[in-house]
Amino acid sequence: MTVSDVYNLQNEKVSEVELRDDIFGVPIKKHVLHQVVMGQLAKRRSGTAATKNRSAVRCSGSKLWRQKGTGRARVGSGSSPTRKGGGVAFGPSPRDYSQKVPKKVRKSALRMALTDKVQSNRLIIVDDFSLPEIKTKNFVGTMRGFDVKKALIVTNDKSENLEKSSKNVPLMKVMRYQGLNVYDILRYDHLFLERPAVQKIEEALVS
Repeated sequence: MTVSDVYNLQNEKVSEVELRDDIFGVPIKKHVLHQVVMGQLAKRRSGTAATKNRSAVRCSGSKLWRQKGTGRARVGSGSSPTRKGGGVAFGPSPRDYSQKVPKKVRKSALRMALTDKVQSNRLIIVDDFSLPEIKTKNFVGTMRGFDVKKALIVTNDKSENLEKSSKNVPLMKVMRYQGLNVYDILRYDHLFLERPAVQKIEEALVS
């Protein structure tokens, strides 16, 4: 078991907590993290890029002029891609960019991301992150006390005061433990976990 300090919002040590080695102390495999992160980013793509091909363009289907005798090149429909206002040849069409990543691989990558924060001493466990009021200044002062500029804060339950106080602060993100994901853990320099959320995360990721 790995022992980690637990702090209050004044950055004072109040207790300690044991972290499971099979979740916060696993071997890190970069290719697994890469696979999961790329899968997350691909799933976020809307895939709505589209153009009209010659069958989708609103245009008369009749031949523009007769085949022979005009001295001009022979033509067919006005919706041809070679004509102005015609359809687009080989243009993009709506598609699904999502990649299927097995559940076991996603859970394994989440353990590795958490392990990375522990090994780099960027995991901070807070006893309780609830704020007394909605005030951005107080939240900024709290984060300044931890000397942190870019952090992901994971809470156990909904904390309206914390979520609204941090909403306009750049490089800060607050989420509940149910939404914890590999991309956000790696994206932010520091990871804050509420002590009750640690147990819930361990229960969700236990083999």
